[in-house]
Amino acid sequence: MIPDQSPSLVLNPRHVPELEWQSRFRGCFLGGAVGDALGAPVEFLSRKQILQEFGDGGIRDFKMAYGRLGAITDDTQMALFTAEGILRAYIRGATRGICNPTSVIANAYLRWLHTQGVAHQRHDHCLNGWLIAHRDLFASRAPGRTCIGALVALENPGNPATNDSKGCGGVMRVAPIGMMFAGSSRNRISECEDNLGQAFDLGCDAAGITHGHPTGKLASGAFAALIFLLMQGKPLKDAVEVTLEILHKNEGHQETSRAIQYASQLAANQPGDPEVLRLLGEGWIAEEALAIGLYSALGAKDFESGVVLAVNHSGDSDSTGLIAGHMLGAIHGESSIPLRWLESLELRDVICEVADDLATCGKWDLDCMSDHSELDFYAKRYPPG
Repeated sequence: MIPDQSPSLVLNPRHVPELEWQSRFRGCFLGGAVGDALGAPVEFLSRKQILQEFGDGGIRDFKMAYGRLGAITDDTQMALFTAEGILRAYIRGATRGICNPTSVIANAYLRWLHTQGVAHQRHDHCLNGWLIAHRDLFASRAPGRTCIGALVALENPGNPATNDSKGCGGVMRVAPIGMMFAGSSRNRISECEDNLGQAFDLGCDAAGITHGHPTGKLASGAFAALIFLLMQGKPLKDAVEVTLEILHKNEGHQETSRAIQYASQLAANQPGDPEVLRLLGEGWIAEEALAIGLYSALGAKDFESGVVLAVNHSGDSDSTGLIAGHMLGAIHGESSIPLRWLESLELRDVICEVADDLATCGKWDLDCMSDHSELDFYAKRYPPG
């Protein structure tokens, strides 16, 4: 059973980001969710089938999926639990001086597993906090079998998956890691390089909780690093170059590096071409999903055109839409996302609150020796366990 707790905490000392920073963080998280929701109805359709059903322009507006318009999938659900996990780890490290962030994120994924109606022996220890109190998260949205299986088999949250999967289920959920490290290093330029490396490493490790193949992990680390750099205001092309430099230092990087380089080359020479997407694969595996999302973002003139491109292909349309949406939202901000999509987006308010927390975590007063009102609030919201 979940402890009796209300999703709304009244008279709270929550920090609110300044408008530009808030726009970038909300844009990133909402952008990913919008891409996810736009792609959800066509996830298992070929491009030919999409065009037959929705016309020459493909799908351009939310259509019914899972019984509603604007339904998010397991991609955004797991991204929310990643955010919760990394914020819990941040508080634990600040208040206790010791933390294994991967273990804390793994426990967050076990909370997500509970929302999917799957029992686990550790659920008695980890079903707390603010996020899990939102009953809409208990909807089953075609969760990945690899994620479910790996979490069911997880005996110790510190252990990586023993499978050899490089499915995109790791890369689709790690954007909040890059966001949190950007939020925690705001106005502390000296920490940015260290935090970039930590974002990459933790992105790899978070994916490795369920996906054991090196490419599945490295593509996820690369995406977390890209998001970190975009949150810091670096242009996407420059962020790609920096991320490739990090990748090249890691054994087994070749598949991920080639996919990123190929997507970048195609975006430079043939931008915005839906026929080009088939050259990058279908997006079911990590490096292909990252490449499709990256190609779509690199060649886009605005948020809408990039996300529409990213979902209108044969393959994992919700995941590639989410990846492109995260990047384009970070680049262009919340106001770039069409209001017609935001109005019906599922869990919009929750996503905005989590984005604001990721943006402001570096300003939280977590000093146990000072006034405890702020620490008590955030520790109740994100219990440091």
